[in-house]
Amino acid sequence: MAYLDVKNVRLSGISACVPKTIEENINYHLFQNDEALKFISTTGVERHRLANNQTTTADLCFHAAEQLLKDISWNKNEIDCLIFVTQTPDYILPASSCLLQDRLKLSTDCYALDISMGCSGWIYGLSVIASLMQNNSFKKGLLLVGDSVTKFCSNNDKSTWPLFGDAGTATCLEFNEKSYGFNFHLATDGSGYEAIKISDGGYRVPFNELSLIEHEIEFGIARSNVQLFLNGMDVFSFGISKAPETIDKLCEHFNIDKNSIDIFVFHQANLFMNEKIRKKLKLPPEKVPYSLKDFGNTSSASIPLTLVTECNKNLINKKQKVIACGFGVGLSWGSVYFDLSNIVCSTLIEI
Repeated sequence: MAYLDVKNVRLSGISACVPKTIEENINYHLFQNDEALKFISTTGVERHRLANNQTTTADLCFHAAEQLLKDISWNKNEIDCLIFVTQTPDYILPASSCLLQDRLKLSTDCYALDISMGCSGWIYGLSVIASLMQNNSFKKGLLLVGDSVTKFCSNNDKSTWPLFGDAGTATCLEFNEKSYGFNFHLATDGSGYEAIKISDGGYRVPFNELSLIEHEIEFGIARSNVQLFLNGMDVFSFGISKAPETIDKLCEHFNIDKNSIDIFVFHQANLFMNEKIRKKLKLPPEKVPYSLKDFGNTSSASIPLTLVTECNKNLINKKQKVIACGFGVGLSWGSVYFDLSNIVCSTLIEI
């Protein structure tokens, strides 16, 4: 079973960056009659942020990292490792983490690694970087997580375009022998890989002369084979079963009292699904924050973005016990327990 108990690592700071461009879903061109109001009511997404053609996920994460490193007053030469989690890298190769190491002016002795994960990406990235740091080999680490999902969504697909938004985040971690650390439960079911997929452009189905042809599935849903397909019913069934299950397994395995938790941060999939998850776990609404209204589903960035935008004051001023849960493409899911005390939480950055 994929349980991890990682000691001696502290989450010291967190930040997020979003594009300035805002699109209001009430004005989306494919919604007819009261369809926009129904969409907003069901998903909770009133608006989302769109990165322009010149802005990548690495750009968003770079600005989040620059601000956080300034606010936390770390010497960049002391950062031993950098992990970048995304499914929208700058290039097929080289790894974007290498470019970010140079752009952030970190030491060339820095360990740098890309991880390709989506909605569970912050949880998985945290498990990797914390595991690397727990024996004091690396004293300070930087976890950069984000996606610019709208770049691979069709503007003519009302099942995906108005749901997703773009964001990049940075999380600072440091070795600390007095820290409780992190408890993880992690899981995978690759048999469900067809539920969230981009068909063409990899090496199974390389980009070809047919890849850019847009196919109309039904009115309001048209996309090409290099754009995102999302099977809403399969993803819904997956989310409402596996998210509560992983949190229950985490709490049972590590003897965590759910009532003692101050904040439960879920991947921001959509409001209807997340409320089903909250009610299954019998959690009070005030312990489950949402950033969906203003940012939409931001894939791997959604958990840290929600912490920055919805929990900022509590993270800075109070000791907080947190459970976070990510679930999505792969299919992949996981949860983590940790506590936060007097961390640096930067104000949201817009570029």
